Formats: sequence, C-alpha cells, structure tokens
Amino acid sequence: MFLMLCCLWQPSLYAQEETKVSLSEVISTLQIRFGKTFNYLETNIEDVTLLAPHTDLSLEEALNYIASETGFTFKFLPNDFIVIQGPKEIILCGFLKNAVSLAPLAGGFVSSDSGSAITDAAGYFQIKVKSEKEKLSFKFLGYETLVVEVITISKKNCDDFNMQLVAETLSPVILSSYLVSGIDQMQDRSFAIDFSKFNTLPGLIETDVLQTVQAFPGIQSSNETVSNINIRGGTHDQNLILWDDIKMYQSGHFFGLISAFNPQITQKISLVKNGSRASYSNGVSGTIAMRTNDKLTKDTNGSLGANLTDVNGFLDTRIGRRSSLQIAVRKSINDWIKTPTYTTYFDRISQDTEVATNEEDVVNTDRQFDFYDTSLRWLSHLSERDKLRINFILVDNSLVFNENAELNEVPASKESSISQTSIAGGILYERAWSKNVSTTLQVYNTDYKLKAINANLLASQRFLQDNSVSETGASLITKSKYGNRIMGELGYQFTETKVTNLDDVDVPIFRSKISEVVRTHSLFSQWDLHSADDKTFVSAGVRYNFLDKFSKHIVEPRIAISYKLTPDVAIHAAGEMKHQVTSQVVNFQNDFLGIEKRRWQLSNDTTIPVIRSEQVSLGLSFEDNGWLIDTDGYLKKVKGITAQSQGFLNQYEFVKTDGSYEVLGVDVLFRKRLNKTSIWLSYGFMDNTYTFQSLPEKGFPSNLDITHTVSFGGAYTYKQFKVSGGLNWKTGNPSTAPVFGNEVVDETINYGPSNSVRLKEYLRADVSVLYQFKLGNSRLQMGASVWNVMNANNEVSNYYRVGETGQAQEFVQNSLGLTTNAMVRFFF
Repeated sequence: MFLMLCCLWQPSLYAQEETKVSLSEVISTLQIRFGKTFNYLETNIEDVTLLAPHTDLSLEEALNYIASETGFTFKFLPNDFIVIQGPKEIILCGFLKNAVSLAPLAGGFVSSDSGSAITDAAGYFQIKVKSEKEKLSFKFLGYETLVVEVITISKKNCDDFNMQLVAETLSPVILSSYLVSGIDQMQDRSFAIDFSKFNTLPGLIETDVLQTVQAFPGIQSSNETVSNINIRGGTHDQNLILWDDIKMYQSGHFFGLISAFNPQITQKISLVKNGSRASYSNGVSGTIAMRTNDKLTKDTNGSLGANLTDVNGFLDTRIGRRSSLQIAVRKSINDWIKTPTYTTYFDRISQDTEVATNEEDVVNTDRQFDFYDTSLRWLSHLSERDKLRINFILVDNSLVFNENAELNEVPASKESSISQTSIAGGILYERAWSKNVSTTLQVYNTDYKLKAINANLLASQRFLQDNSVSETGASLITKSKYGNRIMGELGYQFTETKVTNLDDVDVPIFRSKISEVVRTHSLFSQWDLHSADDKTFVSAGVRYNFLDKFSKHIVEPRIAISYKLTPDVAIHAAGEMKHQVTSQVVNFQNDFLGIEKRRWQLSNDTTIPVIRSEQVSLGLSFEDNGWLIDTDGYLKKVKGITAQSQGFLNQYEFVKTDGSYEVLGVDVLFRKRLNKTSIWLSYGFMDNTYTFQSLPEKGFPSNLDITHTVSFGGAYTYKQFKVSGGLNWKTGNPSTAPVFGNEVVDETINYGPSNSVRLKEYLRADVSVLYQFKLGNSRLQMGASVWNVMNANNEVSNYYRVGETGQAQEFVQNSLGLTTNAMVRFFF
C-alpha cells in the first residue's frame, strides 16, 4: 500500500512546483549537473513536456521520475553516455457499439496520436499507442465523436466503447464561438450555448444561464437582475422561459440576483431574439429554452461544489442498461455563515423596502433568508425507437423577519414574511417510426406562488397577499425528414393557464380573490429547407391559436432566411408574429413588502388585452481568419401592454390604461479569436417609444429606452487555466423629474414630461478566473470573480415622494457595488 501511494504521489514528491517545461530542457540541465552525455533522436522528444524534477534528486531518481512521466527508458553506456529510448508501444483492443442497443458498429474509425484502425463486423478493433497520455478518438457516421483517455482503458481486456446517435438538425452552426467557445449562432439566427464546451465570461464563475444571455447584443437588464431581462426593449414577462420544454414563471433566486436554474444540470440553451419556431408560443420579446443532457451516461459521475452564496451537488448515474438519472440540488449557506457576498446581495434586494427600513417607531430584527432548488431528470431508452423522459424542478426563496415596537409602553412583536416558490414536472415520450419520421408527446404542469404577510404593528393589522399561477400543457409533434435538405414539423398544443390574486386584510376586514382561466388550442407547422449548393437556408412556419374564452383566432407566421453571398459573408432576414395572455403588473410599490412587487395577471381581452407583437430584422455577417463581424437591424412593435405592466414611478404610477411600444434598433458584434484568446466588442442602439392614446402624452420614451449600450471583453485559456475580463457601459435609464422650481403642487409631486431626463451613465468592469487540475481519475475546479471592480455607484431607478417638509424628496436605487465571489468544485 505504501509503494502504491508513493507511485500515485510521485509527481508532487519528485517534481518542482512550477509550470511544465520541455523534455529537451530537462535533459540539458541533467547533462550539466551530472556531466553525462545523452544520445537521442530530437524528433522523439520535441513535443514532450513535464514538470521539471527537483534539483536535489540523484541522477537515478531524476531518470526514474522522467520515465514514469513520459514512458521513455534510459540505457547507461561506457564513457558517461546515456541512450534515451522511445516509450514501448501499448496495444489496445475493444468493441465499438451503439450506446442504446449495444449493437456492434462495423466500419468505425479509431485513431490516436500514433495510428488508426477500422472496426470489423463485430465492432472489434486493435490499435497501438506510444503513451498512456494519448487519447483515442472514435468516429462513426451519424454518431457523436467519442474521445477517451488511454490511461482509463484496460490494457488486459477489450473494453466496450459505446457511441451516441447525433440528434438530427437542419440548422447547423453558421458562426462558431460567437463570443467564447461553447456559444454558436445557428443558421436560423438562434444562439446555441453548450456549457460542456463553455469558456468563461467576465464576472461569472458559475455557468449561470440568465447571466450568460445578457452578454449578447440587444439583451440586458435595466436593473441588473436575472428577473428583469430585457430582450430588444421588452419587459421580462414578455420572455418565454422553458426548462426541458416546461414553461417557468420564476427565473431568479435571491429575488432576482442569481438564476433559479441549477447550472450543473442545465446543459444547453437555445436563445431566440426573432424568427422563433412555430412550436413556441407566448414570449413576444424572446425565448430562452434550457435543456438537460439528452444522452445516457456511461458511468456514474457528479460534482460537489460551494461558493460564497450556496452549496450544491450533482449526480448523473446509469440505471440498468437503458436509463440514467440526473439529480441536482443547491442551498444557500447563510444558515451557517454570512459571507460578504451574501451581505451585499441581501442589502441589494432589501434596498428601499420595508425589510431594510420600517416606520419610524418600528425596528426590524431576526432577518432570515433562505433559498434552495432541486432538479431531476430521468431518461430511459425503452428501445432503439422509444425514449421516455421525466423532469421535476422545485425552486424556493423565503424571507422572514420580526417587526418590533412599543404599544402603550408594552413591547410588541409580529412576524412578516415573503416566499416565492415554483414546482413543475413533465413527461415526454418520443417514438421513432423510422429513420426519417418521429413523434413526440409531452405533458407538463407548472405552479408558481408568491406570498407575503405584512404585519403592521402600529395599525394592529395583518395584510396577506398571494399571487399564484397554475399551468397545464400538452403537445403532440411529428417530425419528418426528406433526404438531407428538407425537414418538416407538424404539431398540436393545448395550454390551460390559471392565475389567482388574493388580497386579505384583517382590520378592517377586506378580502379580494380573483381567479381567471384561459385555455388555448394551437396547431402549427414548420419547414426547414437547404438549397443544393448549401448557400440558402429557409425556416418557415405558421401557428394558429384559438383562445376559447374570447373566441379569438390568431394566426402567426414565422420565418428565418440565411443566404451565403460568399464563403465568408452571409445575409440574414427574420420575421415573426406572436402573442401572449399573461403579464406582470405592479399595483403598489409596497406590495409584497416591496421585495418582489410584480404579480402575474391574465388577459381579459378588454382592460387587459391579449399582447400581440410583430418583428422583422435584417442582418449581415462576416467570418474569416478568426475575425467575426455580425450586424442585425430590427423593427419591433408590441401592442396590448398595460401601463401597470411597465412599472411607472412617475405621474402614471397608478394609471390603468393600455397602449403599445415600438423599437427600432441595431445589434453589432466585432470579435477576434487568436489561438486561445477571444476578444469582442458589441454595440447596441435602440429607439424605444411608448404610445398610450388615453394619456396626456400620446408618445414618449419607454422606461426601457436605453439608447446606447457598449460591451468590451476578452477571454484567455491556457491549458486548465481560464481568465476573462470585461467592461460594460450604457446610457442611463430614462427618468421623470419634477418641474424645476415648482416641484410640489397640492401636496403632490408636479412631474415634468415623462422620461425626459436620464439617470447617470452606467459603467461596470468585471473579471473572473477559473483553474482546474486532476486528482487521479477526478478533478478539482477553483474560481474567483469580482463584479464591479471599480465599485461604481450605478443608479438603476429613482422616484420622488413629498417629504415631511413638503418638499420633493428623491429616492435612488443603486446596483451592486464591488462584489467578490469564489468557488470550489470537486468532479468525480
């Protein structure tokens, strides 16, 4: 046992703690130290690197260390000569098989740094390699490439190597590594993010889904939260957010500061800003579709991690021959320790709310905050043609505190609280009728609840508020493929959405409970076509919707076109029409303790219209020799919005009316990729204007009219080390100021023209560092990040109230200041 441990730890005992050097450098050093002459072929060792041996080792110890690290052997000759002989060849064998049926794959290509082989009728192969440090690559038409490290392969037995079928798609990558590796743009102008290939972005050490999408031009958060993502000038409630095809109504933990979706189980994202597929409903601004891994794992693997806000774990394990289970859990750590990061986050969410500052004679104590989530995905390949998937997700945030005061000189205390919870599940069954035809049936249910209890000690009053959404959906989709250039999709979808709002006061007794239900039946068809010369790609679809409550028929065409003018230059066009029946509104700024003021509501097709959108875009892209230039101009019109859904903090704060907004904008990206470095500069222009016919001002700038946005960043990778940094600047958010010199009239703020002034310009710099190294067959990853390095005091919103002196008093909400985070994760 002692000898085994010595062998395992040999590099750390015999090597210096520094970066790797070439073997030729090590040999030259040994020649000088020991007066020996080494004979070898330069071509044999020119690409070999290792950690330099300690200088206090004897010659024999140093050579033994080099031999263990490289596989080379050393032969001593007279006259102080030493011959370096190449490593002995290792002969490996195995069987290449289908991962589901375990059927042999004949004619597969197996390669290493030393040679290659072809599998026979039984899937058998034999191949020679020179070192355990090499990797075997397995390729087979229609299957995903499999790469395996030689050190993990048995040298005595013939292992099985199981390959996964490639998911068929006619929307291939057109712009790879759009910002960094792992982010690609597809021919239909959607973006595909694969976190298994992901680099790192400035300020992030976790693969936070909703922070990542904000790196794209045209996407931002006006108040720097993941619960308020604005895609091309739209509000957050106008985004369709899916987790394995289940619609989610809650997107954030910490009431919006971090994503509610566990990054360890969320494998891929599809991001759509325009030209969405006909199978997508709702989301008039954009679509963020998250997916777990849709492949069966070969062996059990997982991770355990911690950062300065939470601890988390992930497990992916095979269950029998045909199924695997993934489980991810996460919980905040403030029950055990309150880190500076937690404190910064808590101060941010409670800023200017009843949690931070209560009435003058009331003191808040015993503030307790907690969040956790659990995600599960079970996948079973019932047969070569049948697949079953079951998903479950639970997300919870809760905040509790005591309000204390003296009533008639007697101490009194009552508890106030707020909780935000989502629970959802889905079942998907897929049947492949043939190589070219498949059918998918899915059923899901998602429930969301926001609940707050506000204890007003001075008024001896309890105010209960509850906002809940319950949605059930079912879909049946058949896909067909005609050769390699045409793919069709035909489907039906049913959705039933119920929204309930409750306001309950005990003194004086008041209770209002309103429940609304809308059922939608939809038929849709989508066709993807490639031209014979591969220059033209067209994805066209149409969706028909029937809203039974309103007897309303809505037809929505969708299209995305790409044409290659040259091998390096392409022109793109997209258009879509969409609708949605849900929206979030703010009735009062102190609703739900002022923490999460927005509540979901359903359209009634009168005072709350069905929201409708139209969008067209035209763009040009160029990619050559690591350079990428991508531009996209767009015009977007959205009608049926309500004033309450826009979150006005001026003279229209309590106005109930409906209107529209129109956005004219341009998204531009410049990126240069050089070896292991990626540098980008993005720019966004937007002219976002409201139209409310019943307001005194018919048209004025939108609350989300952020005219100019600039982002500059870079990412560098060296072996297992990743570092990134970036700078974000944008025009200040629109604001409404009181009339100068006549700020208060009749004890009311006398506002000037709506959104006619701006807050201070926004500027933020971020950095992040990640490093990982192997621990036997496992690995350890560590990282650190700094958000807002310059500790800039960025304003995200403001409003005015009449103060005690009768003067206008301004209240300003600021974004996060300098915020550090660190993480460690063990992969097994």
